[in-house]
Amino acid sequence: MKNKNLLGTLELLIAAFIWGSTFVAQSDGMNYVGPLTYIMVRFAIGGAVLIPVFLIKDRFTKKRTGVKPKTELKPLLAGGVVCGIILTVAAVLQQYGIIYTSVGNAGFITTLYVIMVPLCSVFFKKLPSLNVWASVIIAIVGLYLLCITDRLMLGLGDTLVLLCAVCFTAHILALDHFVTKVDPIKLSCLQFFTVSAVTAIPAIVLEQNSLESILNAWLPILWAGVLSSGVAYTLQTVAQKNAEPTIAAITMSLESVFAIISGAVVLGEIPTTRKLLGCIIMFAAIILAQFPAKWFSLKKVRH
Repeated sequence: MKNKNLLGTLELLIAAFIWGSTFVAQSDGMNYVGPLTYIMVRFAIGGAVLIPVFLIKDRFTKKRTGVKPKTELKPLLAGGVVCGIILTVAAVLQQYGIIYTSVGNAGFITTLYVIMVPLCSVFFKKLPSLNVWASVIIAIVGLYLLCITDRLMLGLGDTLVLLCAVCFTAHILALDHFVTKVDPIKLSCLQFFTVSAVTAIPAIVLEQNSLESILNAWLPILWAGVLSSGVAYTLQTVAQKNAEPTIAAITMSLESVFAIISGAVVLGEIPTTRKLLGCIIMFAAIILAQFPAKWFSLKKVRH
């Protein structure tokens, strides 16, 4: 069990690194194509990359067990479409948000889903512990330092990415529901093709990018398509079966750290002292939200 937890943690660490560095690719890709076109192509590539993966996996399983793996088509279709639509909204909000905010801001605000997920337990009649409520307050302070303008208003880009974090929260919850019912690789593949299909028509009608412009963006598109979509999201789907929830959430939140580093190194987006302080406070809030609730219980310990 411990080996599985360690493997899941390592998978999520790789995913977090890829996601953090992909903010740079997303920003660079829009120098060549529109946001919707970028999303359509990257997720189509992500889905295509996974087809040989699950075919080889099924063949290996059949060879080892002598039984061809069965695919539960109904839950697979339901999971792929539901998770895909949620992921589409999240990806669109994030892609447009990056146009109006920095890579570092986008990375840190996106990781607020780590706090939002336990907060959603309220709807399932499971009240969050004191440390989760404290984390929300601390995160608001960090968000203020990181994003609020002189007029005490969230910038457009930060607001879009914040809404994106809400969608990623819904995506995580939906993924948790379906991942135990179907093959995680097939689920990832189908959700990626769903994203690409949903964005195809508006991308073609509204943006009218040429094939040449798409080919000019080959590097950021391939980075996001193969690594961020095909590899990282699939690693997340597979790892959620093995990693401890607390360790998984903390590891995934490292995405924000990698985003800041990538933005500084590649794009030269050197954060100010104020923003660095906001980043530190938000990261502390994310970590605090993951501590065991019993550590913060108000009940007296019996001797």
